[in-house]
Amino acid sequence: MGYTGKHNELKSIFNPGLREISIPGSEMKIMNELFSSDFASDKFSIESDRMIEENNSFTYPVFVPADRNSRKVILLLHGLNERSWIKYLSWAYYLSLNTGSYVILFPISFHINRSPVLWSDPRAMIPFVKERRSIFGETEMASFANIALSNRLTEDPMRFFNSGYRTVRDLVQLMSMIRDGSHPLIPKGSRVNLFSYSIGAFLAQIIMMGNPGNLFSESKLFMLCGGSVFSNMHGTSKLIMDSLAYEKLYNYYMVRFEEEIKEKSPLIDFLSSSRLGMAFRSMIDLGRFRSFREKALCGLSDQLSAVGLLKDSVIPAKGIMDTLSISGKMPSYETCDFTYSYSHENPFPIHDNHLSLMVDESFEKIFKKASLFLR
Repeated sequence: MGYTGKHNELKSIFNPGLREISIPGSEMKIMNELFSSDFASDKFSIESDRMIEENNSFTYPVFVPADRNSRKVILLLHGLNERSWIKYLSWAYYLSLNTGSYVILFPISFHINRSPVLWSDPRAMIPFVKERRSIFGETEMASFANIALSNRLTEDPMRFFNSGYRTVRDLVQLMSMIRDGSHPLIPKGSRVNLFSYSIGAFLAQIIMMGNPGNLFSESKLFMLCGGSVFSNMHGTSKLIMDSLAYEKLYNYYMVRFEEEIKEKSPLIDFLSSSRLGMAFRSMIDLGRFRSFREKALCGLSDQLSAVGLLKDSVIPAKGIMDTLSISGKMPSYETCDFTYSYSHENPFPIHDNHLSLMVDESFEKIFKKASLFLR
């Protein structure tokens, strides 16, 4: 069965409310595991965000390979403003099947099922779109799909950093469970690699560069439609955020961020004294802490591989190449293009006509490359 058929099959059987899901004709299965995030460590966010219970306790899907004794794991990190796992199920299935790995689909803070159901309900969110228009006027790319994120980032651009920081803390907790043998599914001491897409690649790069607790020293990272510094991204999209939110976010991190963090605080202590904090700062713009970023990426060159798409307007291929084009040893990079209409948000669209064969072939090409690298 090709990508399109597998996508439709997995979409029809996936239920995040079930503990275990069998995949027809396969020894692989999907397990939905419970995760309790230590929100007490979320020291930089605002109180109201810490009280959103969906972000503190949630489930995450794990694709369990036929060989339950496998000591290989792939951590899959998704894109910005995602509200469902559906797009990623076939990605995880292919990676697990072709590498023999457990594949963990872990939600970024305030995404997927770590956010209130209301945020993904079109009928419930339309009034918020109208309210935003009444306050700010017409805004490009405003939609019910991006209104929750747009409002939140317009109100406080630091939520972009806070969400990433909280996610990293959660991933450290998850990685420690795998290392120590306390994970309910994965064998103790398994090696964890990463597959990341879009903003998940930005997060994964920072994790690899910062290497908290030395938990990612042996990890490999494959990036799809990602790998660029923040300033080379263009996040305005009906599926991501509207133009006002993006302008606020861009101006904050490009103009105000470094100025505002000069005052003595726990935040500046973290951003200045930890490799993780410095990695984040260095990934904002090509000219910002360039020597730190290039030295870190050069040291990771054998552990990184990236694919950009020629017609990607959100994270352009050139921005990825410019970020990875460092003196010394450059990580593996390739720009691809497809014969059908695609976008950053939907590189492998589902069709019920002859185009599905083209999409299947393109998906196979990209994920074969990823599987060989992460095997």
